[in-house]
Amino acid sequence: MSVKILITRTIPQEKARDMLNLFKEMRSLATGQDGYISGETLKSSDRPDVYLVISTWASANDWEIWLKNKKRQEIQEKIDALLGGKTAYEMFHYGLRE
Repeated sequence: MSVKILITRTIPQEKARDMLNLFKEMRSLATGQDGYISGETLKSSDRPDVYLVISTWASANDWEIWLKNKKRQEIQEKIDALLGGKTAYEMFHYGLRE
């Protein structure tokens, strides 16, 4: 069953350009991964420093494998360094699960 991963980040204006470049680098790397379906980055209309990244994966297992990818982790470390903390992820499944 496919899953969506949501990541919300508050990015100071002076770090936005560097962060967006890292997002592009991450997305480029993700597109070659098994199970990757799509991704998008949205910017809040009400709070211009808040970004939402949504990625869709064929399965939770595909996402977990991606999380362990060394190149992804290198980019993630740069993102976390710019933000000054660890990135939190939320996973959502389609439909109801029992």
